Amino acid sequence: MATILIVDDELSIRKTLSMLLRAEGHAALEADGLESAAAALERNQVDLVVLDLRLGDASGMSLLAQIAASANPAESIVMTAYASIETAVEAMRLGAYDYLTKPINPDELMLRINKVLEKKSLREEVTRLREKLSGRDQLSQIVAGSPAMQGIIELVERIRNQDIPVLITGETGTGKEVIARAIHATSRRSRGPFIAVNCCALPEELLDSELFGHVKGAFTGATANMRGLFQRAHGGTLFLDEIGDISQRLQAKLLRVLQEGEVRPVGGESEVKVDVRVVVATNRDLDALVAEGSFRSDLLFRLNVLPIALPPLRERREDIALLVDHFLAQLRKSRGRSDLSLTAAAREMLLGYDWPGNVRQLENIIARSFALHTEPVLDAGDIALGPTPSGNGPREDETRLRLADVETRHIRRVLVAHGGNQVVAARVLGISRSTLRRKLDEAG
Repeated sequence: MATILIVDDELSIRKTLSMLLRAEGHAALEADGLESAAAALERNQVDLVVLDLRLGDASGMSLLAQIAASANPAESIVMTAYASIETAVEAMRLGAYDYLTKPINPDELMLRINKVLEKKSLREEVTRLREKLSGRDQLSQIVAGSPAMQGIIELVERIRNQDIPVLITGETGTGKEVIARAIHATSRRSRGPFIAVNCCALPEELLDSELFGHVKGAFTGATANMRGLFQRAHGGTLFLDEIGDISQRLQAKLLRVLQEGEVRPVGGESEVKVDVRVVVATNRDLDALVAEGSFRSDLLFRLNVLPIALPPLRERREDIALLVDHFLAQLRKSRGRSDLSLTAAAREMLLGYDWPGNVRQLENIIARSFALHTEPVLDAGDIALGPTPSGNGPREDETRLRLADVETRHIRRVLVAHGGNQVVAARVLGISRSTLRRKLDEAG
């Protein structure tokens, strides 16, 4: 079954064609002009547009151009009572598959429609096969030798045909977005967009507008209508990172999108249909947030259809050596230096460290260590896992500090060393900026 949009300013033609298409098992939509046609295309996933080229005083050519410029263009068949070679050539140039003259013969029209839908189906099958190979290629690029990570990769492969929400949990820096991108690349939605947003990086009002869009005049500065990320991710995947940090008001709006498949832009009066797979991630315990009343249990139920828990790097030490070699290879390629390497002592130190910032911290420290030294081969002493202490050992008072106090002092030193720049400090510490801000708040 296909969804077919009929665009004609004559009501009798629209109704006749709609009845004909529904009798053949298709879903028929109707539009009487350019504006209503554009609205129907934005609200629905349309497979084919059957379009009259003369719509009152307007020309259907402009709608053909709009269809051709869209991210996932529908097929189109044009019809007109004023046939000419010039209009036929122009319509084909703008992407029309076929051209019919009025009065329309119903049998001829259905023959043309079946041909274009068959062609579309074959093209999509070829695309699916290519995407399957591409998705497997992306999975193969994930650096993972540990049984835990191999199990996650196998799970991603198994769910490639299941269009369900996924909840990825894990500490900061474990690679949650990498897995989200792999889920998208191996899915049937891989031709559509993959859009990622960090929910704690934006104030609530701005995040509301970014996710759901807004209409002109909805608030100060809203000088034009804006499509939100849900609309822009139509046909693809929307990745919501740090989902545990969004407000309860936005939780309620997100729940509605998951339940109804539609969004209402800020300041808007009507809903817009969206077809989006939602993948979310968090480094927080959502069950604990539900228990304390800061996260909705019904939203967690909707999101937690397929949970994927990424283990921290210290629990999959088999991956550390592979990751070190991977990041070294990236540095050699980006710098054009094939002589960059680590001594056995340097490797042993990296393999023995617990990596509280996980994969991101490992990558940052390797890049930073080579940036700070001109020699191509680094020894253990050339790799700074943290700020260098002022003396040869810990000061006497530090031996009596709680772990939280040591962490706070370490964060303070890094901030001072980088002039109070939280973005740089978070990168050096191997944590996200939101985690750094939360730790600063906790420390007062």
